[in-house]
Parts: sequence; C-alpha cells; structure tokens
Amino acid sequence: MLKVYLDPCTVNCRKVLAGLDLMGAPFEQVHVDYFTGGHKSPDYMAINPNAALPAAVDGDLMLPESNAILMYAAEINGADDYYPRDPKIRADIHRWMLWEAATWFPSCYVYLVEYVVKPLLGAEPDAEVIAKEAPNWHKLAGILDARLAQSRWLTGDHVTVADIAVAAPMHLHPQQRLPVADHPNLQRWMVEGIEKLPSWQRTQPAVLNALGLG
Repeated sequence: MLKVYLDPCTVNCRKVLAGLDLMGAPFEQVHVDYFTGGHKSPDYMAINPNAALPAAVDGDLMLPESNAILMYAAEINGADDYYPRDPKIRADIHRWMLWEAATWFPSCYVYLVEYVVKPLLGAEPDAEVIAKEAPNWHKLAGILDARLAQSRWLTGDHVTVADIAVAAPMHLHPQQRLPVADHPNLQRWMVEGIEKLPSWQRTQPAVLNALGLG
C-alpha cells in the first residue's frame, strides 16, 4: 500500500489528500509536523532530500512531488475516470499540473504567506508585496478563467486530478483574500465545482484545524 508522509496544513499535502480521496485510492498516512520542522529530520530527508512535503513510498519507490504522487496513485489504482488514458486528455492534464507547479502555485503562495502564514506568526501582511504580485496573479487567473469559460472542468466535462492540482494553491481563497470574484468562471469552478466535491469537503476540516482556522 502507498505510504504518504504529509501535514494537512500545507497546500501540496492538501492536494494529495483530496486527490487520493477523489480517486478512492488506499493509502497509509504518516504525519510529519511542518511547523516543528519534521520535514527536515534525517529520517524524512532520507525519503525526500528536498525537505519538502509531501512524499510517498511504495516498496522501493520513494516519490516526492505532489503531482507525481497523484499521477502514480491514479496509474496503479486504475483511476481512469480522473486520469484518463486518452493521450490527448492526459497531455492536457499534464500541461495544467506542470503549469500549476511552475506558475500558479508561486503566485497564490504570495497571498497565502501574507494573509494566512504571517498572521499566524504574529506578523502583519505587506501590502507592497501583494501589490507587486497582483498583476501577475490576475494574468494567470485570466488564463484559467478563459479556459473555464469553455467547459465545467479544466480538461472537459469531467473532473480530473488536474482540477485538484490547480485548486490546491487557492484552497484557502477566502483567507488568502484572492480576488476570485474578478474572474467569474474561475470563481464558479472553485465555489460550485471544487468545493462541492465530497473529497474536497472531507479534507477541508483537517486543513482548517491544523491552521487554527476551524
């Protein structure tokens, strides 16, 4: 069985939890405390030398990177509904997951740090940091909004692991103060689509409780 090392408070761990739940994949969860630096321990770094969460182990396979974990779990569990084998659909899924990791996550993370992490640590948000990032965020959100004007989900009429991956960086969008209302198709997808998924709803309390927001 896939063993997953994570802390539900982090974006990428939430992504993996929601994605595994969506596809009904069995797994063993091992808690690694992010705020006490558990991800930097020698034992954990033997699994993921990047000292980042999450990571997964399946026999002799040690697999960091949240998107890789979702792809692998879908493959070994035959979750074709959420990771279709059609080469064109799968390429589109990969496109969005790569885009999320390289581009979307870093932009949303600025808002997460300023409006969620800093207050948790007793610090004030930096308005200049937000103002600097806002044009980039709106540009990226516009890309999503345009795509979601064409279909209910990112790759068509059915939810896939790509939707979970792209939603994860904005999983606390009210607390992050992400201006999703400026992008109505993105807002519809998140509020009426992602947040109505049972897998998303089941994994939300752990995030809120871990961050003291529940």
